[in-house]
Amino acid sequence: MIRVNLLPVKRKKKPKAVPVFIINSVLLTLAAVIVSGDLFYYINSRLATLQQQKKTNEATIADMKNKIKEVENYETQKQTLEKRKGIIEQLRKNQSLPVKILSEMGNVLPNGVWLQSMSISGIDIKISGASFTNEDVVNYEKNLKKSALFTDVTLHGTQKSTTGKVVTYQFNITFKVKAG
Repeated sequence: MIRVNLLPVKRKKKPKAVPVFIINSVLLTLAAVIVSGDLFYYINSRLATLQQQKKTNEATIADMKNKIKEVENYETQKQTLEKRKGIIEQLRKNQSLPVKILSEMGNVLPNGVWLQSMSISGIDIKISGASFTNEDVVNYEKNLKKSALFTDVTLHGTQKSTTGKVVTYQFNITFKVKAG
């Protein structure tokens, strides 16, 4: 006997294949997310490195500024010291000038002449004194003119004065000290 089954057979349907563009889209999206995550991590680590380097550089700059200030202070102190040294050297040179002047004035001073006052104004010197004779005053003036240390020697006159029985001649002489 032949049996014929007229009941429909339930067949399983074949699953439909997922379209290729959807698979490609998912893979491309997944790849983009992975690349973006890797790029994000790389940029964050680079940013952290650069921020740390910036802090290090700022600390170095602050240290260098302090050192620059120290160098500037040193230079200022050095200049001040050089000025002081120059002043001391100048004073040392000028210190011997009054001694030379007095020594030279004393060396050319003839007997019978004595000095009563002396004033120095820069290189100008004015002396006043007394003598027993006019000739001694003139000799003193000539001796000052012959001196290598003095220039422009000028006798401003003599004045006779009497103290008791002693006759003296008061005089005023001006001259300049040679530079150098």
